[in-house]
Amino acid sequence: MEEFAALIDALVYTRSRNEKLRLIAEYLRATPDPDRGWALAALSDGLDFPAVKSSAIRNLMKDRIDPVLWTLSRDFVGDTAETASLLWPAPDDPPSPPTVGETVDLLSAMTRKSVQTELPRLLDRLDASGRYALLKLATGAMRIGISSRLAKTAFAQAFGVSVEEVEEYWHGLQPPYAELFAWAAGGEAPPDIENLPTFRPFMLAHPLEDTVVDLADYAAEWKWDGIRVQLVRAGDETRIYSRSGDDISATFPELLDVLPFPAVLDGELLVRGSVQGGEEGGAASFNALQQRLGRKTVSKKMLAEYPAFVRLYDVLLTEGEDLRELPWTGRRARLEALMKRLPQSHFDISQLVQPRDFDHLAEIRGGSRDEAIEGLMLKRRDSPYIAGRRVGYWYKWKRDPLLVDCVLMYAQRGSGKRSSFYSDYTFGCWDGDPDAGADLLPVGKAYSGFTDEELKKLDRHVRQNTVNRFGPVRETDKSLVFEVAFDSVHESKRHKSGLAMRFPRIHRIRWDKPPHEADRIDALRALIRD
Repeated sequence: MEEFAALIDALVYTRSRNEKLRLIAEYLRATPDPDRGWALAALSDGLDFPAVKSSAIRNLMKDRIDPVLWTLSRDFVGDTAETASLLWPAPDDPPSPPTVGETVDLLSAMTRKSVQTELPRLLDRLDASGRYALLKLATGAMRIGISSRLAKTAFAQAFGVSVEEVEEYWHGLQPPYAELFAWAAGGEAPPDIENLPTFRPFMLAHPLEDTVVDLADYAAEWKWDGIRVQLVRAGDETRIYSRSGDDISATFPELLDVLPFPAVLDGELLVRGSVQGGEEGGAASFNALQQRLGRKTVSKKMLAEYPAFVRLYDVLLTEGEDLRELPWTGRRARLEALMKRLPQSHFDISQLVQPRDFDHLAEIRGGSRDEAIEGLMLKRRDSPYIAGRRVGYWYKWKRDPLLVDCVLMYAQRGSGKRSSFYSDYTFGCWDGDPDAGADLLPVGKAYSGFTDEELKKLDRHVRQNTVNRFGPVRETDKSLVFEVAFDSVHESKRHKSGLAMRFPRIHRIRWDKPPHEADRIDALRALIRD
């Protein structure tokens, strides 16, 4: 556990991506099984220990530390694990740290009742750095600037294998990944995943930006506003994976028995909409799909009101044949041929767009009013299906964002590297004429779109213009205007304004604009697409 704690400390204070890769790779080479496998799982997908949640840690701390001191300290530090590791009372006995494997075994055996006595014993065996690493591992929320992809890349670099191969095997294996290490580090045969419904890395696109492509070389199709998924059937089992490789099968049970042959299909998961809600393809807005996302159990009513289907983009494998080396035109032909074998109730194919030229394509993009369309995809006709982003193969050409001027209302500290800054901003629009006493109603929250230098200025503004506090949230005076960019706006019963934004982000900070000139709720409501 000492070596793992040292790794976590080093990663927290390292900004360089290459240095992070080096640190993780060095740890994986030097650490024996199963500790390195558990550490890799913690850094990538996270580990789940049902009994050890943030609430359990807070309860332990409030039994040992003055509750007001705990609350103020947690608010100042911005991270539960770090606060608890520093405030935990020093034990009488010197540290006797367990191994990572032993730690995992102890955490796995804890129940909601026993955690109150067993977790303190474990914390008492560690110093502050060890406690921090333990709590990060236990809660499954590292938040130290390490993505799952970066951890897998470090593994690949550590043992001289390709990250694409690592990801291909990854989802057929369980921590601590003994077979993966035996293959990469020990030179043994690759893990056998032939009859397992495992994830294959997605091919991704670059933003088109100022690039103009020759439509003789590229095909255009709609970019749908759902969630990109991979449907995999193998060994009489079907699974659904999100773009990040998360298994979301349980959330969409109606799709698990409808793929009648072994295959790996790439598409967009959507829900059916009314004719008005999805004129160009029967798909409802993302707001409708959001009613289904993240649910562990799905009621019959939910299945009936928001039926899911997949709009297919590509086919990677079918009935044992790997098609990824074929050009896009070949895979598209194979996909079209497969459609007659798939139930229309749960599958259709993303239609191609047939412009006269590039200028005509731009007109088509700008003229689409279907709220389920996010933009266009341009795919090179001879492109194989290659994991990750490869320049020149696929481009995404999203619709221009909508813009509205809002007023900053509340701010909260971020997490990880931003835990010292007020970086999460809630903003609102006027519910009428502000000069006539209209109120501001919250319409969204954003924590991106600004530079590090702008973040420092915003943090200073929040601290100097706080008028009220609600726990970790500060209310500011209504003086600063944000120009907010967003993809769409929908009606929502969960917000006082009755509206919800899709992907809001700070487009510009309008230091120059008086708050009474910000937009009205009616202007935002007018942007809802029929």
